[in-house]
Amino acid sequence: MTDSSDPVPEDVGDREAMEHILGRPLSQAWPTGALAPGSRVTVVRDQDWDGPWQAEFAGTIDAMGAPEPTTHTQALRGELLYWVTFDESQYDCDGAGPYRKAQIRSRYLRAEQEPEA
Repeated sequence: MTDSSDPVPEDVGDREAMEHILGRPLSQAWPTGALAPGSRVTVVRDQDWDGPWQAEFAGTIDAMGAPEPTTHTQALRGELLYWVTFDESQYDCDGAGPYRKAQIRSRYLRAEQEPEA
């Protein structure tokens, strides 16, 4: 697995911007059992509606902030929100974007197997 836990300048700027918007620091306390930073994932589409993204695509779990429980009314019990950096910029189902990184619900993430060395 690639270790992306050391912040690069772009990540520091992203974190500072999000902390300013949220009005609080992003947690760095990684939950037990959560996907590790640097894990490769595929962001998948919902089977019941046309979203939340226009296509399925690859990305990497970002260490900018630890996964956090989602408080959305339609969240699944225990569902986490992960910061994911996309391999290529993406558009959401409404055509907004392009986005290079986003907070994604765990139900829309499929962990990919690491290639054997």
